[in-house]
Amino acid sequence: MAATDQLQRFIFDGTDVRGEIIRLEKSYQQVLENGNYPPIIAQLMGEMLAATGLLSATMKFDGIFTLQARGQGDLTLIMSDCTRQHLLRGIARLQPGANPVSRHIGELLGSGHLAITVDPAQGERYQGIVPLEGASLAQCLQDYFQQSEQLPTALWLFADGASAGGLLLQALPTQLQTLEERDQYWRHLSILADTLSAAEFLGTDINTLLLRLFHEEDLRLFEPSAMEFGCSCSQARTARMLSSLGEAEVQAIIAELGTVEVKCEFCNQEYRFDPSQVEEIFNNDFKTLH
Repeated sequence: MAATDQLQRFIFDGTDVRGEIIRLEKSYQQVLENGNYPPIIAQLMGEMLAATGLLSATMKFDGIFTLQARGQGDLTLIMSDCTRQHLLRGIARLQPGANPVSRHIGELLGSGHLAITVDPAQGERYQGIVPLEGASLAQCLQDYFQQSEQLPTALWLFADGASAGGLLLQALPTQLQTLEERDQYWRHLSILADTLSAAEFLGTDINTLLLRLFHEEDLRLFEPSAMEFGCSCSQARTARMLSSLGEAEVQAIIAELGTVEVKCEFCNQEYRFDPSQVEEIFNNDFKTLH
């Protein structure tokens, strides 16, 4: 049976190269249902979700991995994040009336950049900035790994509005091979992966795809991880957001409307606060807010 919404990690035995492959369907569709995006943005959102899932897979701690790009073009914002528990979500914002036709990520966003953020539950936040110089999200991310002098890394990302996915190959610190052997083998695997088409990737289950690509390699698979759509919004988080607005502004909304209503842009969940709850917010008492 074909596996959907799944992340599969693997290594090539006897070498210093690892990989990950991800397939998203239901979780991807749930993100799109909350956004009503044009086809080009829906495709880019799928690539963002796949890249986020792949890059978050190595987090060894509780936290959130985020990809976010802002710009001044037809697309003003696109972001996705993934938790240590493999919960994905994403959102995009466009200029009013925009109908983008370019698939070039830099042209979609205009002047802008892509930020990679790792936000651990405990510890310091890390952020890296990716220039939007490549034509695709995958190329921008590969350029980032190359320029930041990290381990050689390559990504292939695919989405068609119905399903999304991606493949990552990364060289590891040398233990089993010399540096020259490792880099040569990583390039060999990358050439094999370059033969992938979007139709082949999105129309084939993960295990069959790996067998087709690497049937001559000694591949070891780890236990797969289920990926799901999930939002971190809550009544308490929304209360903290209202607190940051300031009491005068929130009380003005109460005076005009009688309640404060906030809708999460990621999942469309609505949160409502009556006057007594607003009073509790500014008394710093969130315990009764559920």
